[in-house]
Amino acid sequence: MPALAADSLAHVQRCEAMLREEIRAHGGWIPFSRFMDRALYEPGIGYYAAGARKFGAAGDFVTAPEISGLFGACVARSIAETLLQTGGNVLELGPGSGKLAADILTALDDAGALPGKYLLLEVSADLRERQQQRLAELPAHLFERCEWLGSLPSAFVGAVVANEVLDVLPVSLVRYGPNGLGERGVSLQGDTFVWHDMPTLSSDVQAMVDTANRDVFANAPPTDYLTEFAPQVPALVTTVANCLQQGVMVWIDYGFRRAEYYHPTRTTGTLMCHYRHHAHTDPFLYPGLQDITAHVDFSAVADAAIRAGAELIGYTTQANFLLAAGVTDLLAKHDPRDAAHYLPLTNQLQRLVSPAEMGELFKVIGLSKGGLNIKALALAKQLPL
Repeated sequence: MPALAADSLAHVQRCEAMLREEIRAHGGWIPFSRFMDRALYEPGIGYYAAGARKFGAAGDFVTAPEISGLFGACVARSIAETLLQTGGNVLELGPGSGKLAADILTALDDAGALPGKYLLLEVSADLRERQQQRLAELPAHLFERCEWLGSLPSAFVGAVVANEVLDVLPVSLVRYGPNGLGERGVSLQGDTFVWHDMPTLSSDVQAMVDTANRDVFANAPPTDYLTEFAPQVPALVTTVANCLQQGVMVWIDYGFRRAEYYHPTRTTGTLMCHYRHHAHTDPFLYPGLQDITAHVDFSAVADAAIRAGAELIGYTTQANFLLAAGVTDLLAKHDPRDAAHYLPLTNQLQRLVSPAEMGELFKVIGLSKGGLNIKALALAKQLPL
């Protein structure tokens, strides 16, 4: 791992002190979900609430919009029909660097399907400022459509887009042990963070455990197994679905359907941390300075949305989604004789669709509300849920 500069080390130490205070204030133990939540979102200290660069080559990880504008152009193609049918707006959750918004707006403009507003839901003041700076570089008629929100609107019509949002919602770690279930949390040994399991689960976590036990383990759960459950994922999906009066939701993230997520051979879960393009599994290493993520249970996403009145349009891999949205047609618009321009685009496309890169691990799920006649949302070659 890269050595920390003095200011980065000081930031980590501030975050560690905050987390120690949190643990001591709660009797010496907090669930990991609370540790993750404060390490990521504590104002001024948490990873997503502080000023370090997160996205792109100079950050900690690269998202699909940062890799290529082809990604955003395909997302735009997938929602253009909805915008034309509803006359609605676009709502992007967790807009990151603003790159996806810029690419979607540009492509919708080219397609004659611009929304009246492009709403960006961003709770981080630092990221909001970065997004505003980036989107201000767009032509004025596009930038003037951008509006930032700090919370969901009470009602919305149009297209909701969320790329790599669900994977950073706090997760609960659950251990299936020889003596039953336990929730893994964090305690202190001196000033050092240590894992400590407690033999109780909150009701929302227990409900998700019961579903996995029934649907995956056939009521015979394993006895040496650590995994994650993320009640905030269905909670957020439900809230967004209730807000959506008519339109579509497009959720893009890395993950699996429930039967794959909780496969008996996946014995140590999916929790990962990212710092300066190094991936590892120690959330205690650089709290406040590193990203902490877990894969998404897309069955839970679908179940929550359907309970809130949405209809499943489809679920597929990112590769299938991009190909169905016409990414090769977009590439064909560029002259292959211009090697300096064309070859980087082909390399970008390879990263987006290759099974060895993002093509298979990342999934796309589309859901609709309001009785729309959506003929296609680029969700061909659908996968089972």
